[in-house]
Amino acid sequence: VKAWTLQPYSDDEDALNEVEVNGNWTPQEKALHEARLKAKAKRRLRKSSSRNSTSESFSESGELVPGDPHSPKGKANTNDRKSRTGKGRGLPKKGGAGGKGVWGAAGMVYEVEEPDARDPNYDESSQGNTVYATVGPEVDEKELEKWSHPIVQEYFEHGDTKEVEVVRVLLRGRVPVLEGKASHRELTSPPAVPTCRGKMLSQRDMGRAFDKILKELPDLILYTPEAPQMLGQFIARAIADHVLPMDFLDCYKGKVDCEHARVALDRAAVLLTMKREMVRLDNVWGVGGGLRPVKHLIKEMNLLLKEYLISGDVAEAEHCLRDLEVPHFHHELVYEAVVMVLESKGESASHMMMKLLQSLWKTGLITVDQMNRGFQRVFDELLKSALTCRMPTPSWRPLWISATRRQ
Repeated sequence: VKAWTLQPYSDDEDALNEVEVNGNWTPQEKALHEARLKAKAKRRLRKSSSRNSTSESFSESGELVPGDPHSPKGKANTNDRKSRTGKGRGLPKKGGAGGKGVWGAAGMVYEVEEPDARDPNYDESSQGNTVYATVGPEVDEKELEKWSHPIVQEYFEHGDTKEVEVVRVLLRGRVPVLEGKASHRELTSPPAVPTCRGKMLSQRDMGRAFDKILKELPDLILYTPEAPQMLGQFIARAIADHVLPMDFLDCYKGKVDCEHARVALDRAAVLLTMKREMVRLDNVWGVGGGLRPVKHLIKEMNLLLKEYLISGDVAEAEHCLRDLEVPHFHHELVYEAVVMVLESKGESASHMMMKLLQSLWKTGLITVDQMNRGFQRVFDELLKSALTCRMPTPSWRPLWISATRRQ
């Protein structure tokens, strides 16, 4: 055993010594000897694979396994310095056409991708001629009315025609606007002009829309008795603004059996004959809401207060204030009422104004902030009022004390 551990042996000597001493070895020595034989076989396998990876190889038991001499891997390449361990130095691949993480070399032309059968837009009948197009959802008339109603109501709030781009929504909006205010009808009329002159709607489409509303008049009159007159004004306004063709009314002569439709067409014809030069009927609905000038609103509020001092009808004053459609400007009414009390000589005006302001505050037409703002404006101009009024202080003091208590 000592001689075997000191000197290396060849294959024949190893086999001979194994036969000679196998019967005299202990189990520990025998296991150690077998492990050394396997390690020696693995070392020889590594050396042979580095020189000729396929010429010969060893199995796990240490036996030689001949390789395929005709395989390209079986040819020895003494000048090949590539690693045989399967691990590189971390550098980009030489054949990667640009390196690791790069799509391809500069100037590379990719092939045309074939249609994927798992694509949702894949059409088996149009192989090679696939055409992709944008398809919108199909909406029926009831769903369109349901979606258009909040859009029309929002448009009545802000009045911005640029925000309303869906033309059919405007056409459907003419039906609910018949039940609205004059300012709402005025807002519904002008947007048709820029819409029609654009690329969204033609005169033919507008004519079809009005024709449909004319046919629905028997149902609309149940909710809005004045629908025929209002529709006639809409038609006259559209013809004057060149939204409808000039011969729109001529197409219905002698062909209308509905009495309500005839009333609407006659109303439109009368309005158009009044404007011989086809001037736009800008005042067909009147001017209302916040679109009117501030001076005009102040004048209307002064007339309202003067009529109230003469008649003493609080309900009529509330109705007139609502018709002005300027809830953000009600502080002006408080200001004008206080100034009117300052300029009055008796105490009856003060008591009547207190009664009116109290009623307006209870109904919610005038808020606490508007009441405070109106009186604050009077305080700011008190010096100016003192120069024009003889005794301003005793006149407005009871009104202010009463308003403060009511608040």
